[in-house]
Amino acid sequence: MDWLFDNAAWVRRALNAWPPFWGAGIKIETLSDDFRFCRVTLKSRWWNKNANRTQFGGSMFAMTDPIYPLMLMGYFKNHYYVWDKAGSINYIKPGKGKLIAEFNLTEAKLTEIAAATRQGDKHFPEFDVLVLDQKGELVAEIRRTLYVRQRKEHRETGTQGRQGA
Repeated sequence: MDWLFDNAAWVRRALNAWPPFWGAGIKIETLSDDFRFCRVTLKSRWWNKNANRTQFGGSMFAMTDPIYPLMLMGYFKNHYYVWDKAGSINYIKPGKGKLIAEFNLTEAKLTEIAAATRQGDKHFPEFDVLVLDQKGELVAEIRRTLYVRQRKEHRETGTQGRQGA
């Protein structure tokens, strides 16, 4: 799957055509070429509303599900195993209209991951995502926990992804 992460625009287009995203009204609006920033929106459609006519919480959770793992896979290429391990959501207020979530991979977080996995150890970094409405008001706080481990072939050669030694 190395070819998949050669081009961020291709990853964005593929995700936008992926039925679980497309059907739920989830769209990757921006994915930076270096995979360090992503902006995702959730459209309000009649079929993704709950009984109270607001955004279905499962759709809010889904809009954050694969984003950080895919960003890390794109950034580190094939040097790491990256899986979603756990997630939790705290609903703050009903989501109405289009919702927005932004994802950032900071230099500090990337350095932390590289250092923690350097010897082949598993690492479980946590990422917090805020889901906002179009007014910029907080709708939900989501915490994602990932499983990250450097691939064995890269541990043996001492290659640390794009972070260097």
